[in-house]
Amino acid sequence: MFQAPSVFQRAPLPPATRESEPRHDQTLSATTTATTTAPRPAPGTSAPAAAAPAPAAAKKRDPYFDNVKYLAIVLVAVAHAWEPVMDGSRATRALYMVVYMFHMPAFILISGYFSRSFDMTAPKVKRLITSVAVPYVLFETAYSLFKRYADDSPDMAISLIDPFFLTWFLIALFIWRVTTPIWQSIRHPLPVALAIAMLASVSPDIGDDLDLQRVLQFLPFFVLGLLMKPEHFQLVRRREVRLLSVPLFAGALLFAYWVAPHMQLGWLYRANSAQEMDAPWWSGAVMTLAMFGCALALTIAFLAWVPGRARWFTVLGAGTICGYLLHGFLIKGAEYAGLFDRYTWLSDPAGLVVVSLVAAVAVTLMCTPLVGRALKWATEPDMDWAFRKAPAKR
Repeated sequence: MFQAPSVFQRAPLPPATRESEPRHDQTLSATTTATTTAPRPAPGTSAPAAAAPAPAAAKKRDPYFDNVKYLAIVLVAVAHAWEPVMDGSRATRALYMVVYMFHMPAFILISGYFSRSFDMTAPKVKRLITSVAVPYVLFETAYSLFKRYADDSPDMAISLIDPFFLTWFLIALFIWRVTTPIWQSIRHPLPVALAIAMLASVSPDIGDDLDLQRVLQFLPFFVLGLLMKPEHFQLVRRREVRLLSVPLFAGALLFAYWVAPHMQLGWLYRANSAQEMDAPWWSGAVMTLAMFGCALALTIAFLAWVPGRARWFTVLGAGTICGYLLHGFLIKGAEYAGLFDRYTWLSDPAGLVVVSLVAAVAVTLMCTPLVGRALKWATEPDMDWAFRKAPAKR
């Protein structure tokens, strides 16, 4: 999506206040000012001119967040690839449930963290439109047309109010970011967001427009990201947290294996109310709190193991929007072509490994800077012509 920086050194985390609005691929930086002590002038001589301050350090991306985004998008793609082939394997279904429990919450939490300084000023509204709203319109249209012709579905409508497949995240991010000033103004934003999510889970009349069930039920993770500060990520990455995350993941896998045949996956997708899943209405509120706690614990465990230094995949963190938007064509294309039905061996353990590797390699290639530059017209179009010019300062 954007040209990657040429140097990927670990930069200090940004200050929590008064920072420029970060994007999903914007550099995180901190500037340092070198100070020197001037020597005393010799008697009878004039004082030398004050030494000029050292130039501010060049802005660099924090590799930790690029690593988080890349690893999260790989998990998203692999989980999507498991969906058509996991029905015959209880172990795969359990692994799918664990991954699905935290991969989108982690992505959403990071999105909230990068939205902390959003306000309704003209430059930030312009950026929101060009990097979120316009890609949503383009890819919602593209996925609808792809299904219409690749899946021989001539009745497939192009609807901008009913997101198809993975495009829901873009419209959700637009809504969440627009409401950021509200969450930063109220006194207890996270409890309020949790209450809204609980109410959504027991409200079947919300309907499918703009995928509002997901928007509202995932809202607490975005609000939590808005509340996060750099020091919180430092705490998450402590050695003690990493050690505790090992038994946590092991316990989660065992529990998921136990409940896999019985639990509806709709609870993980957060796209329906409890009543729509034929569950008692009150279970929606209970499951909302339980799922939030489980997802948060696993998200912390995931973030704890993400490397903080630059790795070979760090540069790919800037292109995760391309990987997210493109990998769906691969998954849906294979599904429309009947590959998963034709090659039943893909449900076997060896087949699942193949499916996982193909999805991981494909999304990795889609995140490369070359693809980002080629797709920039769609993910960050130059639309200066559509916006008023800022008045000249007097």
